[in-house]
Parts: sequence; structure tokens; C-alpha cells
Amino acid sequence: MYKKVLIGLIICILCLSPIAAEDWNSFAGDVNHTAYRDESSDFVTNLWTFNMPSPVHSSPAIYKDYVYIVSNDGILKVIDMETGEEQWDFDLKVKTNSSPIIHSNILYIGTDEGLKAINISSHELKWDYDCGNVESTPFFYKDDIYFGSDDGHLYGLDKNGKAVMDKKLDGELKSSPIVVDDSIYIGSTNGKLYSIGTDKDKNWEFTTGDEILSSPTYVNDSVVFASNDGSIYSLDESNGDLNWKVDLNNKAISSPTADEHDYNIFIGSDEGNMTCLDSRDGTVKWSHSIGSPVRSTAALKDNLIAFGCNNGYIYVLNKYTGIEEFTYNPGTILFNSAITSSPVINGNSLIFADDGGNAYSLNINKYEVPLSMQLYYSLGVLIILIFLAIVIVKKVRGRK
Repeated sequence: MYKKVLIGLIICILCLSPIAAEDWNSFAGDVNHTAYRDESSDFVTNLWTFNMPSPVHSSPAIYKDYVYIVSNDGILKVIDMETGEEQWDFDLKVKTNSSPIIHSNILYIGTDEGLKAINISSHELKWDYDCGNVESTPFFYKDDIYFGSDDGHLYGLDKNGKAVMDKKLDGELKSSPIVVDDSIYIGSTNGKLYSIGTDKDKNWEFTTGDEILSSPTYVNDSVVFASNDGSIYSLDESNGDLNWKVDLNNKAISSPTADEHDYNIFIGSDEGNMTCLDSRDGTVKWSHSIGSPVRSTAALKDNLIAFGCNNGYIYVLNKYTGIEEFTYNPGTILFNSAITSSPVINGNSLIFADDGGNAYSLNINKYEVPLSMQLYYSLGVLIILIFLAIVIVKKVRGRK
């Protein structure tokens, strides 16, 4: 009897306690870059559009029932994922290309002037750390925040903004780090992938043929990343030895997404392909040709992957075959805006933003999409063209 009561109490505590999955600790949410969160039981997936103040290149962050999106001019918008309505906003007062992360009600984001921490309960700036331009998305690990800077330093800060690491490396660190088992992995514009211990000691470095802008991912005891030399690499996490290398035919700015259950790696490239490789040996399973650069990192849900493209389309593919399940062009061709921001998924809600400064929520399960303002603009242009055509025809006939 007492045993059953105890078990019941434990279950209740677990249900009531906040879980780590609510935190968005890195670029795309985790070391695999899946960018996926389960929805809450009372959440309803709705279709909506939201206008941002300026273009959006960074990836959104999901925290509880809200999505956090930051535009290039440094305006943070907090949007209710169910209704698409703005809850509050915050002006960083500086430009940014970094993506936000959130841990225990504190949002961290890189800016042109360093890293900022915002308390999302009070909507106030908690602290900022001045270190120059930070395009690197920070990574939260064991109460510390790690990120790279254009000044070539790898920084680690505690939750109060005090430096616990300041490691000078070569080149500019625009890549977003991951931290696994007390080792930090980060790429540099000097073409090197570094492994640095959280104890500040360098473990190893690996040199590629060009700068590394994408973030590494981690799967099967390996670090996988892409380089602007046109190749994707898999290295042994312990010593940096090369496991395999595959030529993608063009530079890859997007980051690889790892599907550890099915040994898949998904990566987009400027060749205009989304490619799926076997994480164990680099064998190409399939490659889906789009014809326009793919700089958006794929989000993963069940048997689907979703990503944006420079042609203004969002794509949802079957992860096993690479066949298109559906596509969406919010710009309706006439008002296309590149989608370089990486999408996120909350339950059945696929959320992304574009270079035109608009955010969207789709239903990835039912393949339902919202009407966009660009559709009305396109209809307006079409009406004007029809009117002009009628006027021209009447003038031509009047001359006869």
C-alpha cells in the first residue's frame, strides 16, 4: 500500500517539475540540431503570420508556449505559438546575427557588441559582456555559457556574466559551438575545427580547406561539420582523426542535423541540394536537388525534415527517401524572400522566418499553411497589370 502511494507521489512530482527539455540550450536546441520540441497537452496548432521589424537570419528559440525571434536590427519578439500574437518585445539596441538560447528564464544572445542576457520574467537586461561582434550562437553547459567571437576568442561565462574562460584561437569564431563531455567543439574562419576542454586545455585541431561557418553536430562518438571547401567531415571526438569525408560540390554554410536513431546526417549546401548521409561511413543515402542554395539547417520530426531555401520556399521532405511531402512559398514568387533562418518545430507547428522580415506557423502534420500578406500584394500587382493591359488594348483599338 505504502509502496503504491510512494510511486504515485514520485510520478506527480515528475509531472509537476520543470523538465530540461523546456530549455533551449544551443543553436537548434541540442547537439544534434533537431530543433524539435513536443507540444504541451493543451496546445492547439494554429496557422499564423507575424511581421518582424527587419530581416531575420537567426533561428528562433522555443521555450514553454512561446517562440522567441530576433530580427537583424536587434528587436526581440516573443510570440504565443498558439495564437501568433505578440506577448512582449525587447530592444537590444544593437544589431545581431546570432540566434537566442534560453535556460531557466534567461535568454542569451550574441550581438555586434558582445553577449547579452535578458530576464524573460521581468523583461529586463540582466547583464552584458563586451567582446566585439558575436555571430556565434552560445551553448549552455553546466551553468556556464560558451560562445565564439570575431575577435578570435572562445569565451565561457558564468550565469552572472563573469568570464570563466577566455581562450585565444586563430581566425574569427562565427561558428556556434557544441559542448559534449566537457569538450567544446567550434569552427573558425581559418578553416580549423577546434576541440577545447572546459578546463581550457586544447585537445586537438583539424584543418580543412576553407573557413568553417556552420556549427558542428555530435552523433555516435563523432563530431560532424561542414566547411566552405565544399566537404562535410566526421571526426573521432577523442583525437580528431578523420572518420570520413564527403564532397558536397559547393560550400556548406548550414549546419548538419543528426538523426542518431537511423544513422542519418542531413546537410544543405550552396550546390542547391539537401543531402542525407550515413553517419557511420558517409555513404550518400539520397540527395534532393532544389537548384538554389540551402543555408538553412534542417529541423527533424518523426519521418520528416523541414528547411528553408534561398529561393523563398520552405521544404518538408520524407527523411527516408528525400521525396517532397509539401512545399510553401509565402512570397508567392513575385515577392520571394530567401529563407536562411533555420526552422523550429513544436509538436505539429513548424515555425520559421524569412529575409523579408516575416514569421510563419504551419501545420506540418496536416500540411496546412497560412495566407501571407505577399499573396495580397501579388493579387494587387495582378489587378494592376490586368488594368494596364485593358487600357493598352483600348488605346490600340482606338487608333484603328
